Amino acid sequence: MAGLWFEEFTVGARFVHEVRRTVTDADNVLFSALTYNPAAIHIDHEYAAGTEFGRPLMNSLFTLGLVIGLSVQDTTFGTTVANLGMSETLFPAPVFAGDTIRVETEVKAVRPSRSRPGQGIVTFEHVGLNQRNEVVVRTTRQALMMAKPGAAE
Repeated sequence: MAGLWFEEFTVGARFVHEVRRTVTDADNVLFSALTYNPAAIHIDHEYAAGTEFGRPLMNSLFTLGLVIGLSVQDTTFGTTVANLGMSETLFPAPVFAGDTIRVETEVKAVRPSRSRPGQGIVTFEHVGLNQRNEVVVRTTRQALMMAKPGAAE
């Protein structure tokens, strides 16, 4: 298991995640189709050519999901109970097919769960960057994490 237990997180801890991914037009079309999002800005190259971007934008929810996914191996893989929410999510720069996304994460808060013994809530700030080091997404995520087995006993 690569993920960290609740007790292993400390406020201010930073992760520069090694795994990164180049996004493709197929990712965009498939994600848009799977989520029933017919917005031409994502799936119609002819339409998108006439916009200020000149080409399709990657679906922002795909980008958000990818950024959180790229953080999992180093932080929460196998130790998450559930995501509790995302807040303060911003998309300051567009993402296009061919961009390579990488992620940095900082732990913003850690507290034991008041209602679930042996678990705690970790607040992460995930920052997704493209190959030019431009921030393409920033989000704050709260995750309910498992305590190390035997730690609460």
